[in-house]
Amino acid sequence: MKSIFKIILKGLLWIALLILVYVGGVLIYGTVRDFQPDAEIALDPVREAKITVIQDSILTFTIWNLGYGGLGAEANFFFDGGNMFFSGDRMVRSSKENVEKYNEGIETYIQGNPSDFMLFQEVEERSKRSYYTNQFANISELLPGYANCYAVNYKVDWVPLPIFQPWKAYGATDSGLGSFSKYQPESSSRVQLPGTFDWPTRIFQLDRCAAIQRFKVNNGKELVVINVHNSAYDKDGSLKAAQMEFLNQIFLEEYEKGNYVIVGGDWNQCPPGFQFDKFMPGNTSGYTQTNIEHGYVPSDWTWCYDPNTPTNRKVRDSFRPGETFITLIDFFLISPNVQLMKIQADDLGFLFSDHQPVRMKVRLR
Repeated sequence: MKSIFKIILKGLLWIALLILVYVGGVLIYGTVRDFQPDAEIALDPVREAKITVIQDSILTFTIWNLGYGGLGAEANFFFDGGNMFFSGDRMVRSSKENVEKYNEGIETYIQGNPSDFMLFQEVEERSKRSYYTNQFANISELLPGYANCYAVNYKVDWVPLPIFQPWKAYGATDSGLGSFSKYQPESSSRVQLPGTFDWPTRIFQLDRCAAIQRFKVNNGKELVVINVHNSAYDKDGSLKAAQMEFLNQIFLEEYEKGNYVIVGGDWNQCPPGFQFDKFMPGNTSGYTQTNIEHGYVPSDWTWCYDPNTPTNRKVRDSFRPGETFITLIDFFLISPNVQLMKIQADDLGFLFSDHQPVRMKVRLR
């Protein structure tokens, strides 16, 4: 009996040692290979536009978080359930068939609804979760004549989650912000946002950034277009607060120079004063969403959003209308010298992404 007990104990010790070696090896490798971008990186357009000066005062914009082509209606995501150790009955990645379907829907929408400026978040270049589909290259082919740039914000050699199911690991990621414009920018840059998660979480998380582009306007001013994607899974809100303070300085400084400022993207927050559960009052499924504070920018700046259409659905489970929690976190901010003419979120039923596209028309005053 004692010998059997010793064999079992020895076996358990070997299992514990193997787990320790595996986890330790992953952490050491991840730390050594952790992506450490510079504070600002110049971005060279992969393709250039022919129009170098904005002559028209009326411009159109589209924002859309593409959910890396893997978070359409059928998708649920294990990490949204809060478990980094086991996937349970949730997906680590969608099936290849669904990823192809989601990307086809995304591409059809983009091709049928072009804007002067198109700002996308969670755009893939090469990630295991999307079967290495190069969304940025594919979208570039759909928009001939557009200048384009890619700002990486999620570059990890190997994401080992869920930790105790390495055969299902999330794997390599190379994803970021894709900005497309009919006009040739004077400059494009990737600006690192402040704040990081504690180690070791940070080595497998996004390195949040903003993509900032400058365009010549025929009146001698510049149009500054900023593509943003603020932190998620930020329980105490400290990361978003630091990022918002940093961005605020950029917005106000550019406007004080006399430039036009247009910011758009996935803020992972609701606009000031917007009721986060407006579309499902009291039926939040345990979710909450913070608001950008009143007074974040002077009152003559404009938050631009469609209050009647949700832009985000939660991915704990596949999308079920009336059951899945939906809210609004994708919108624009424009400076006082820009006039809002129209804003519209397109309700696609979350078929192709966990976010919905938002289109805007403005006039430069």
